Amino acid sequence: MSTNAGALRASKSPEHVVVAGAGMVGLATAWFLQERGVRVTIVDRTGVAAGASWGNAGWISPALTLPLPEPAVLSYGVRAMLSPSSPVYVPLSTDRRMLQFLVGFARHCTPARWRSAMAVFAELNRDALGAYDVLSEGGTAGHEVREPIRDADPFLAGFASVDDRKILVDELAHVVASGGSVDYELLSGEEIRSLEPTLGNGVQAGVRMLGQRFVNPPAYVASLADSVVQRGADLVVGFDVADVVDLGTQGVDVVARTGERVRADAVVLATGTWLGDLARAYGVKRVVQAGRGYSFTVVPDEMPKNPIYFPVQRVACTPLGDRLRVAGMMEFRRPDAPLDPRRINAIVEAARPMFTGVDWTARREEWVGSRPCTADGLPLVGATRSPRVHVAGGHGMWGIALGPLTGRMVADGLTGHTVPSYARRLDPLR
Repeated sequence: MSTNAGALRASKSPEHVVVAGAGMVGLATAWFLQERGVRVTIVDRTGVAAGASWGNAGWISPALTLPLPEPAVLSYGVRAMLSPSSPVYVPLSTDRRMLQFLVGFARHCTPARWRSAMAVFAELNRDALGAYDVLSEGGTAGHEVREPIRDADPFLAGFASVDDRKILVDELAHVVASGGSVDYELLSGEEIRSLEPTLGNGVQAGVRMLGQRFVNPPAYVASLADSVVQRGADLVVGFDVADVVDLGTQGVDVVARTGERVRADAVVLATGTWLGDLARAYGVKRVVQAGRGYSFTVVPDEMPKNPIYFPVQRVACTPLGDRLRVAGMMEFRRPDAPLDPRRINAIVEAARPMFTGVDWTARREEWVGSRPCTADGLPLVGATRSPRVHVAGGHGMWGIALGPLTGRMVADGLTGHTVPSYARRLDPLR
């Protein structure tokens, strides 16, 4: 834990905190601050779950919640990553911050650095489900999150061949070696298709993982927002944060682009890809880069019961009641770039051989969202150079999986409670 965070624990707990960002991470932070008796105002430029919290796969999957910089990424090769059909796409760019991020990201795609980051993820994953359970139970202040967390049994990974499956099996072995826990079994093509008849003959081998969960992301985040408001929080939509002014002992002013201000004792920046722009003045030098993901929904003839993952294609599929969300891709690009239809088509072509009974032309809810990525793959959680300005972000693809745990850590750090030892590895000033 940084010295700033340690100093904050010695000071009195704030009475009023502004949380900037109404996605999973920001709302979970607000909820746990309320557990600690803190009054909360949440501000967001668009609305609840308007960013990456809306269109992602919704997995709470410890077996697959892993550091993004991994040796396999570099195995694609530079030429492959410049192709719009690649699962990891890096358009040619002269943007200095983008190049800075990519150099740092590549430096962390080594086995040794992945193992170091994975040791942290192993600890995060051990605590992540417990934080969700607290939300479901309602905590001391009541108003539980009513949207259910679903057990994913079976949680299936499908492959075009046994050789392809070896990539995931080796990865799971590395997870276990780094202190993680994974319970899985290998399946033949016939066995995995019997468990999930929607899968087609393109799936010739499988893995069944136990102990995983999932949620309907927009429904869950909306339910979390309802709980936070019922507990007494103010939710201000249309408040696009332009600046944070540290007033010392008088607290902070959170300033909107319109000039509107909200004053509080402290602020938590949970603004996703835009976190770095606001936190840089307070010593957070890590680049937070948009790793854009794409998704759409289809309605198969037979709806899958649980999530399905195609690791080679990096395509994630999640049943959301009456429709199936199909998500994938990692596109390092500016967050406000328009949706690229080539990326949607690449997901379709990757998924098409693996399913049966899906009309891919009838897809709906095409979406692109920016996941906030750090070069070392570790989130940014805790106090900045100012004890009145905290950050919560940089989760990459894992804002849903790790959002509640992050919220609990931030709330505990702000109110003088003990935080886990691994929080020092997430220090925003590292």
